[in-house]
Amino acid sequence: MVADQRKSGVYLSVYGFGRGNYNDAIMQTVAQNGNGVAAYVGDLRDARRLFGPMFDKGAFPIADDVKIQVEFNPARVAEWRLIGYETRLLNEADFANDRIDAGEVGSGASVTALYEITPVGGPTQVPERRYPDNRIGVGGGDPNGEIGFIQVRYKQPGGSRSDLIQQPLTSRAAGAQPPEATRWALAVAAFGQKLRNDPWMSADYGWDQVLAQAQGARGEDPWGDRAEFVQLVRAARDLPERRAP
Repeated sequence: MVADQRKSGVYLSVYGFGRGNYNDAIMQTVAQNGNGVAAYVGDLRDARRLFGPMFDKGAFPIADDVKIQVEFNPARVAEWRLIGYETRLLNEADFANDRIDAGEVGSGASVTALYEITPVGGPTQVPERRYPDNRIGVGGGDPNGEIGFIQVRYKQPGGSRSDLIQQPLTSRAAGAQPPEATRWALAVAAFGQKLRNDPWMSADYGWDQVLAQAQGARGEDPWGDRAEFVQLVRAARDLPERRAP
């Protein structure tokens, strides 16, 4: 029913309150099918934030079915992995298929996708390939060229056909200092990986490194969310090591 109403232009967001029969997974699933957002209201500050500036960003979509595709130059990038977005992944063939549903972007909102890459010549997880054309740095691409190629498809609100934006990722862009929002996102992503004991997380990147990254990107914090996050990192750092029962 939620997906059917979405087709008519009626979107659904889900907000959780209190405790007890609270199921974040169901909330996320329903919100995604309704082209909306899912969030939890734990106190008055959360309510002011979610139903204030953040509500406006989600209530007025400016782009429907937004899809992002990143292709890396095999002569520059040996390996890559997308951090997060497990529930939003699409098949490569779905990128140009306008019948496939994707996410919406609201007015004033931004989207950040984090990729961890290993340059050609660096330590890789994948062993040497059997066939020469599949080996790292051999399968085509200019070793002095661009790092990758980014494509974005989106529909005008209520539209049925998507528009395409294409942009090469050059060394100049990759070497620039990331903006504050990106550096903050890196700290949050690292925190999530540490909590779930991500096997791909570097062993020498611990709680102190996550804390330093967050402290260096706090910037303006009108709602106190970033200050609260820093306290969460400190609390996680000071917890005793978990032992299997």
